[in-house]
Amino acid sequence: MANVSLPNYLIAANTNSAANRGPWYKNTAPAYAGIFLSVPFMAGMAGGLAYGSISATIIGLVMGALFCLMIYYVPAKLGMQTGMPLYVVASSTFGAVGGIAIPGFLMGIVQIFWHAVFTTSAAGFFMEAIGKVPADNQALYWVVCAVWGLSMAFVGAIGIGLLAKLSSWLPIFPLVFIAIAAIANKDGLANFSTNVVVAQGVIGVAMSLAMFAALQSTAGFFASAGVAGADFGMNSKNEKDVALGGFFGVTVAAIVAGLLAILAIAGAAGKNPQIAAQISGGKAFDAFFASIAQTGSLAKLSAWVFVISCICPTGFCAFLASNAFATMLPKLPRVPMTLAAGLIGVILAATGIANNLISFFLMVGAAFGPIAGVMLADYIRSGGWKGPRKGINWAGYIAWAFGLVLGLLGVITKNKFGYGLEALIPMVAAAAAYFALAGFGLESETILLEKKNV
Repeated sequence: MANVSLPNYLIAANTNSAANRGPWYKNTAPAYAGIFLSVPFMAGMAGGLAYGSISATIIGLVMGALFCLMIYYVPAKLGMQTGMPLYVVASSTFGAVGGIAIPGFLMGIVQIFWHAVFTTSAAGFFMEAIGKVPADNQALYWVVCAVWGLSMAFVGAIGIGLLAKLSSWLPIFPLVFIAIAAIANKDGLANFSTNVVVAQGVIGVAMSLAMFAALQSTAGFFASAGVAGADFGMNSKNEKDVALGGFFGVTVAAIVAGLLAILAIAGAAGKNPQIAAQISGGKAFDAFFASIAQTGSLAKLSAWVFVISCICPTGFCAFLASNAFATMLPKLPRVPMTLAAGLIGVILAATGIANNLISFFLMVGAAFGPIAGVMLADYIRSGGWKGPRKGINWAGYIAWAFGLVLGLLGVITKNKFGYGLEALIPMVAAAAAYFALAGFGLESETILLEKKNV
């Protein structure tokens, strides 16, 4: 075990003591459940429905929810065992220096995009609530995005404690209203397959694609949050808390929220051919907004509820983005950095770039699925966490890059070689590649890290 100088983010690392930890139902489960009870995840279910099969979409959702548990488990267990956050435990997989870029800066960049996605969600429902169409009121939409995105970034910078308190109970309201939407739209389920048309003669293929799309939407949505399971696991008392927190907060929450969203969107599409066209056209956000609007007298109240439900995730994403950069570059001021992250998110939202929800999920899954895979391989090979590795751990970097290329194969080839499992296959392939590369001696030696309790 080498004893060399460490980067600042490792020197400053503290261990979360047992006294600061709690049971799974007070931290991990409600926090992750709140992630799934959000507009982007529920809107993403339209990705499977675009292929015309409700049952296949539900199967894909369940498979994706179980796969999310796989992504979460090893990082969360490492966090529980070490009491350290993701950036520290991942330094074993990518190296003390390599961890600065992956997952460090990469996580920060992705969180900026998430901030944009949640800003899009909030702005879209705000416009719905006041009866304005964004396409016809672009200047107003820009103002709404700017006010929401920057104000939530500021709250994330100075009021993260308040957001944490709100996140423990605020997700209850979107759960109630998505259930109301599912009930209100149930009469349209019988006509769904009529309104959402798939190519004749390829029904079996379409069903498979619906299943893969729902799996990909679920796993891609969750991939970055799953890798960040170390940050949740460090608040868990034991392995039982890790397992139960993940099962109920990840798998069960994903299935419940996803199923209600599928029924609400599919039912609305069966009642309204225009919503069906939005689903087929890949306009997931528009389809979800319109599905909630089908709830009749509760439509406007529902819109306001979903606006409010975006408060915590928008602020958290800006905070996490700046936290990633501040951890790696501690001399930069936190508040201006959080506002800068928020500003970029506003631009991505207002220009419509963040509307490409399914493509975003695909890229997140392609980037973070392999991170989970190489962390799993490192965990198995090392028999636990042995400490940071010296410099850049090339076994981790090359294995991750291999998985990333596999995940983006459809994008690189303009869908000529897309296969619908861009989170699952890259994770498995990256894990296998790590075993092989480490066996060839590309795994750097570990460094002594002194643990400090907070």
